[in-house]
Order: sequence, then C-alpha cells, then structure tokens
Amino acid sequence: MATKLDKTIKRELEIEGKLYTVAISPDGVKITAKGARKGQEVSWTALLSGDTDLRQDLNVSVDAYRG
Repeated sequence: MATKLDKTIKRELEIEGKLYTVAISPDGVKITAKGARKGQEVSWTALLSGDTDLRQDLNVSVDAYRG
C-alpha cells in the first residue's frame, strides 16, 4: 500500500553537474536550482490533462522561431 502524500517532501537532484531541489507536494512538483527561490512548477492536474506536453511543444516552437 502506498503512503498518502500529505506534506511536501524535498530531494536533491544533479543534472549535468548542476544541483536542483525537487519538491513533491499534494499540489504538484516544483524543480528549483539549488539556492534559488523561483523554479518550474507543474500541478498534478496539468500533468494529468496533458498541458505539460502542450507547454513543451510551444516552447520548442518559440525557440525555433527565435533561433
């Protein structure tokens, strides 16, 4: 049986030599550069609805336009 997610848990993650803090909460997931306050946050609702895929596709098209 899984444990209910009723409070925020934080873990450290290293990607390409950079440290990040991952916070998993009942509201969603937030990834922040170590020592920073602002980061990328995604709600569970957005993940389940596919909004994150749409956002990623939009970012790729905007980056291609700028490049």
